Amino acid sequence: MKAAYIHIPFCHHICHYCDFNKVFMKGQPVDEYLAALEKEMSLSVNKQVMETVFVGGGTPTALNEKQLDKLVSAINRQLYIDSNTEYSFEANPGDLSKEKLAILKNAGVNRLSFGVQTFNDELLEKIDRSHRAKDVFESIENAKTAGFDNISIDLIYSLPGQTKQDFKESIQTALGLGLVHYSGYSLIIEPKTVFYNLMQKGKLPLPGEDAEAEMYETLMEQMESGGLRQYEISNFSVPGFESRHNITYWNNEEYYGFGAGAHGYVGGTRQSNFGPLKKYMEPLSKGELPIMDAHKVTLEEKMEEEMFLGLRKTEGVSIRQFEEKFGRNPLNLFAGQIKEWSERGLLKSDGEKISLTRQGRLLGNEVFQSFIGVSNH
Repeated sequence: MKAAYIHIPFCHHICHYCDFNKVFMKGQPVDEYLAALEKEMSLSVNKQVMETVFVGGGTPTALNEKQLDKLVSAINRQLYIDSNTEYSFEANPGDLSKEKLAILKNAGVNRLSFGVQTFNDELLEKIDRSHRAKDVFESIENAKTAGFDNISIDLIYSLPGQTKQDFKESIQTALGLGLVHYSGYSLIIEPKTVFYNLMQKGKLPLPGEDAEAEMYETLMEQMESGGLRQYEISNFSVPGFESRHNITYWNNEEYYGFGAGAHGYVGGTRQSNFGPLKKYMEPLSKGELPIMDAHKVTLEEKMEEEMFLGLRKTEGVSIRQFEEKFGRNPLNLFAGQIKEWSERGLLKSDGEKISLTRQGRLLGNEVFQSFIGVSNH
């Protein structure tokens, strides 16, 4: 186990599209939660060196200075982090004071991921983000001054009322910051969100599938011409600055998931924790793990996951590694799917690896889904 995801469910503000496990920070038992989180880590880990640690949310940087210090101290006590660990924190532009940046830097955090979404202030207001474009420039400037050089930003496209030109301008502004990593995701309308309710009432003017595909094409073209390499469906980096933590997921490797609602993959079992804070903290107060459900992954499922996770990577699935892991050749095992998608121009195989074509990246989800629930037939 070389990777850990840590979930901080608190936010000062809930965005219209977000369906992650999160709660309004005001009046929440933050300190008790941080103590429970340390307890969970201590019950699960025997002091081993972590290759990657990723702290996400919610908004980890919504914690005040004292709480943030408490969190990183707990992480550093329970997980062994050295100079080679990729130690990432998600952050909201405008949330990171110079004091907070110093706390993270001193604790060994070496990668920041900012949820920017768009540089258009009107759109930021529409999606109910609390920051504005100027906060992004300021936060990144402060982060660089504090000594962070591994900085990533997220953009979202296909937002209500967004035009292709508008998205293109956001990409150009993002590239102008000269960062080493960028992620671009299309908006997904999830149940139980403000946007879902608006969509049900016909009050959410979305750009539509064709515009969405064109925005994704624009993203790939602009990133490429900006000298960034697309290493995964939604992720682009300067070579050497790929997110090692996320690659753990796409390589179908195991990882710890700590915190309320977090998911982990430990000892061949995929498990998830209770989401509500009280339900999460209760078992820990008795020295028990807060696992809500656990599923032992079968060999068939592992092979399917290897395909649909691995195909997210631009380099695709290595046939040799698949054979080493499972003793089966994926070309035989999934012959039907590979033939169908190759004929449709969405997959390709050169005998060493199986990967999506450029066209395949546009329709990736269709391809991925076809690998689920098949290998046992």
